[in-house]
Amino acid sequence: MTTPVLTLTATPDAHLHTPGTSASDASPVTAEAIRHSAVTRRRLALIARGRRARLASTVVVVFALVGVNLANHLLGWDTMWLGPAGAVALLLFARLQGLSWHQLGLARRTHAKGIRWGLAVVAVVALVYLVGVLLPSTRTAFLDARYHLPPAGALLTAFVLIPVGTVLLEEVAFRSVLWGFLSRHARMWQVLVGSSLLFGLWHVLPAAASATGNAAIGGAFAALGGFAKVGVIVGTVLFTAAGGLVAGELRRRTGSLFASVGMHWATNALGVLFGLVAWQLAG
Repeated sequence: MTTPVLTLTATPDAHLHTPGTSASDASPVTAEAIRHSAVTRRRLALIARGRRARLASTVVVVFALVGVNLANHLLGWDTMWLGPAGAVALLLFARLQGLSWHQLGLARRTHAKGIRWGLAVVAVVALVYLVGVLLPSTRTAFLDARYHLPPAGALLTAFVLIPVGTVLLEEVAFRSVLWGFLSRHARMWQVLVGSSLLFGLWHVLPAAASATGNAAIGGAFAALGGFAKVGVIVGTVLFTAAGGLVAGELRRRTGSLFASVGMHWATNALGVLFGLVAWQLAG
């Protein structure tokens, strides 16, 4: 009896491949890894390019403010047109660079809160100034020769010249546009400190004028002799930087530029109005 012989014929499905064990299977994985690495590198390059662009925009704003300051105090350009024009130009540049109204402190939903805080600060400053004018020991601080004006001139200065020529530009510059650009690549406390320091330095040139225009300020540094003017400038920079910290905190807390605008207007404009009273009391 003959035993049948079974012949096994290999079929196409007989060879089972384990993933990743052959060169033909490894190449797609390697290609995918290469593509993923290339995409990652492109993304990182775009991120780095964006950071450099944001930093460059911030530097442009700072140098623009330096130019405006020099034009105002050294070239004598009129702030009544320089202030509004500068504020509009800064806001336009910020919007073109992608800053939102919220980042600029001008979002509609924050207006009411900012105005409430601003009015509250005005009331507090008015109370402090009233006490300062009534006390003879502090009254001399309000006797600034630059603002020894008749009533009509004091009102014009407080309600037109200061808001339009000073507050508008400085608030838009430091608590809106510069604040928005800094917040793109810095922590909030760094934004607050950085904008406040730059705000203090902004007052170097005005401080030189106040050394001779305000007898109280000049007298306070008279003991420094030939360095009295330097003392006035340093003191003014530190004082305004501290004021910038308070204004910046109002801006941060409310998310609105109007809160710091209220403080800025009150400290400047009410100083002129109460100065009018101080000059009257001084005879």
